[in-house]
Amino acid sequence: MRVALLSYRSKPHCGGQGVYVRHLSRELVALGHEVEVFSGQPYPELDEGVRLTEVPSLDLYREPDPFRVPRLSEFRDLTDVREFLTMCTAGFPEPRTFSTRVTRLLRERAGEFDVVHDNQTLGYGLLDLEALGLPLVGTIHHPITFDRRIDLAQAPTLRKRLSLRRWYGFLRMQVRVARRLRHVLTVSESSRRDIAADFGVDPRLIEVVPLGVDEVFVPPTRPRVPGRIVAMASADAPMKGIATLLEAVAKLRTEREVELVLVTKPARGGRTEQLLDALGLREHVTFVHGISDEELVEVMGSAEVACVPSLYEGFSLPTAELMACGTPLVVSRAGAIPEVVGDDGCADLVTPGDVGELVAALALLLDDPERRARMGAAGRRRAQERFSWRAVAAATARTYQRAVEEQRC
Repeated sequence: MRVALLSYRSKPHCGGQGVYVRHLSRELVALGHEVEVFSGQPYPELDEGVRLTEVPSLDLYREPDPFRVPRLSEFRDLTDVREFLTMCTAGFPEPRTFSTRVTRLLRERAGEFDVVHDNQTLGYGLLDLEALGLPLVGTIHHPITFDRRIDLAQAPTLRKRLSLRRWYGFLRMQVRVARRLRHVLTVSESSRRDIAADFGVDPRLIEVVPLGVDEVFVPPTRPRVPGRIVAMASADAPMKGIATLLEAVAKLRTEREVELVLVTKPARGGRTEQLLDALGLREHVTFVHGISDEELVEVMGSAEVACVPSLYEGFSLPTAELMACGTPLVVSRAGAIPEVVGDDGCADLVTPGDVGELVAALALLLDDPERRARMGAAGRRRAQERFSWRAVAAATARTYQRAVEEQRC
């Protein structure tokens, strides 16, 4: 089958979109399908046999100059103008403008593909594809309404809340597009319920296909660092619960020597950096970002305990990857995280946002090496048995086939 896989941005080394695109496309090719990825910046890292077509935006949020003002010569058409003006009015334009650009490309190449698979763009432009005879499958990892609610609840001022409402303005479009899709994939039963409730999608149209864990994630061969805690956050955002974890680490340090390794890039001058100073943790927290999978495995395997303190997750791929590394976990009882860890004894669950519970759970686990070993082994078994990218690709291909057959009828 010839597949066009769409992703409006595909950050290579962290964040669900880039990871999903890379591993799904690789395994689809291994199953004999032809896959071409269409992506805006940042572009994905792809494996041999997967083609990439770059769909450049103005790249307004790139590092190190986010919210930049492009030169006049960079503007190519009215879509670029819309993108820039939306940013200037505090909105987030990329899902809409990417859908316009990629649909323009696919209109010229409609005969080259059997199916189009959108990875959470949900832009208006995609609604034109089926009129071109291209069956459309959409992946919704989770409804971004949860991100909006959490961000608004933690916004410190009215001005910030108004700005956030404007930023999340693309959600109206995503809801409308999601309701028009006839084939929706998601990554957990929790996300399935939330998509049905928040986006109004008929749950009978939503198929759950859990994510996979790459084979590179394995237990360490070297001893773990005493007192080290590791946590991952694809973005320095309130939903990831970093503030709760920092407060817990500060309390733990009053009684014992612990250090925290955070796989994320803190927002310059943001809440995380402010908390580091307020809690006196500057020398005891290390930030790591932009690393390869092999380096990430080393980080995950270096810790005695890992923590996933998120306030919500549609799946939490880092949780499954940490399990594959045999690292015992303390996780929030939030979103799909309980589904991922199951009841196999590989994690302790705490109330999201509860610093006291988190401190107690981390302390108990740090003091019990035998239990850590049992939890790590249980997590490794569960990850190997349940989370396979090959299984993800096979299930996704079956959905493609149904979409193609329905379009023919």
